[in-house]
Amino acid sequence: MSAAIQPDTAPAKAVPPREASGTRLAVRRFLRNKLAVVGLAVVVFFFLFCFAGPLVYSTDQTHTMLQQVNLAPSGAHWLGTDAVGHDELGRLMYGGKVSLIVGLAAGVLATVIGTLWGAAAGYAGGWIDAVMMRIVDAGIAIPALFILLVVSAITTPGLSGLVVILGLVSWLVPSRLVRAETLTLKNRDYVLTLRATGGTHARAILRHVLPNSVSTIIVAATFQIADAILLVAYVSYLGMGVRPPQTDWGGMLSAGLTAAYSGYWWLILPPGLAIILVVWAFNAIGDGLRDAFDVRGRG
Repeated sequence: MSAAIQPDTAPAKAVPPREASGTRLAVRRFLRNKLAVVGLAVVVFFFLFCFAGPLVYSTDQTHTMLQQVNLAPSGAHWLGTDAVGHDELGRLMYGGKVSLIVGLAAGVLATVIGTLWGAAAGYAGGWIDAVMMRIVDAGIAIPALFILLVVSAITTPGLSGLVVILGLVSWLVPSRLVRAETLTLKNRDYVLTLRATGGTHARAILRHVLPNSVSTIIVAATFQIADAILLVAYVSYLGMGVRPPQTDWGGMLSAGLTAAYSGYWWLILPPGLAIILVVWAFNAIGDGLRDAFDVRGRG
């Protein structure tokens, strides 16, 4: 009689839980940074305020209404009116839309240019790297605000022109950051293997260097957006930004400066606070992203 087959009662080997991806770890670290989360909430609020707000609070920001000049805040005009009768709350939405669009587009453009320049310089090395980075050093030595004032005095840039000008004067810092990252990545095994198997330099940069520099690029972009919004405010405050009837927060500050001495605080305080909050928020997000992507700080 054959022996009965005994079922295998050995305990199954425990399968370790799948390790969380780098993106999930970065998100967790970002969410633990309370200032960064508050900054993200502030940015989301202002985007909703500037882009969705006019759908709820509709105002005329084109025609002058001299019968309601410099009115104090009231139920009819929650933040009062300006020197030509425009509703100040609606003006804040309209000007914020311009500031955010220009700042976001210019920051992204500056980051793209700086990323490509820095990656090419760091990967090429040698005299090519030296020449390209000396150009960057020379550009950094010239204040961006000075260049913007000179260009604005020569021509009258529209929104697209202002974006291009800001992008062309703001790409220098991202290029140095990406170049430093590229110098460490180009000697990694996967890059050397690709080159040994006949891969081109462009493929090595696009396939390995840039994807592995994405954390540096994202962090640089957030700071560039904050700097671009601030530069737009500077230029507009000096009267050389977008032209009426368009405006931005810096232009609102410039327009309300003389009226502030008459006690019309609502022409200065709202746009000034908006600039401070948005610039701080993007910087807080940048700090949070930098900490979240910092591999050395992960546990």
